[in-house]
Amino acid sequence: MSGDDRRRADIVQEHMPLVGHLVREMLARVPAHVNRDDLMSAGYAALVHAARGFDDSRGVPFARFAAARVRGALLDELRGLDWASRSVRQRARRTDSARQELTAELGRNPTAQEVADHLGCSVEDIESADDDVHRAVVFSLQGFTTAGADDMVTEPSAGPEEMLIRRERLGYLRHAIEALPDRLRAVVQGYFFEERPMARIAEELGVTESRVSQLRAEALTLLRDGLNIHLDPALAAPVREGCVARRRAAYYEQIASRGTLKSRLAVTGPDGLPVAA
Repeated sequence: MSGDDRRRADIVQEHMPLVGHLVREMLARVPAHVNRDDLMSAGYAALVHAARGFDDSRGVPFARFAAARVRGALLDELRGLDWASRSVRQRARRTDSARQELTAELGRNPTAQEVADHLGCSVEDIESADDDVHRAVVFSLQGFTTAGADDMVTEPSAGPEEMLIRRERLGYLRHAIEALPDRLRAVVQGYFFEERPMARIAEELGVTESRVSQLRAEALTLLRDGLNIHLDPALAAPVREGCVARRRAAYYEQIASRGTLKSRLAVTGPDGLPVAA
């Protein structure tokens, strides 16, 4: 292996975590059935090509140079995928809305039977809808949204103002995760950041996989509303009375108290990529 080949191999190995970060970022904005391994393969291939074409005499950091090419490869990979149908997205919204209404009314997560009774259908219909929801629902920093392929794969490069807003959102997300109750935080960190199997998380917490799934849904709802309260109040869930509402309000206050604009921007660099802790 020549000296140049060895140097490129070292650069690729050093920046492999960058691919993992960009894939996780992409997976947070697409339906859950999108295959992670397919995206990782496309990202690694793009990273290798970036290392071969990199010219450090231009003064551009390799991470920035490679990130643009990896993102492009991931978008190309997504363009070839089938996306959830409109009817699936409608079912996802209907089921999610029913759960939110019942949670507010009961002060706890509703059972499948209670959701079925609320919607006037069978438990089997709910379970089938849940499978579709996990494939169709999209979690983003703006909240839960549904979108088609064109909405996801034609995103333009962020300008300076958009980049600052995005970095602030990522900072709020970091603080919102840190402010979660211990069990919810453990599920979010284990499932999304450490990418551990749900069965392993359930074993460590001493609960069932079904309970871990419920905790994950509860955590995502809290994160969504916590971010919206501070960043886009018009999208936040309506304020209600009761102990559940008081706990949520305390959680929102904890998010705000964990940092300032400066500390939230410090979570990422000027290019929007995470800064090593």
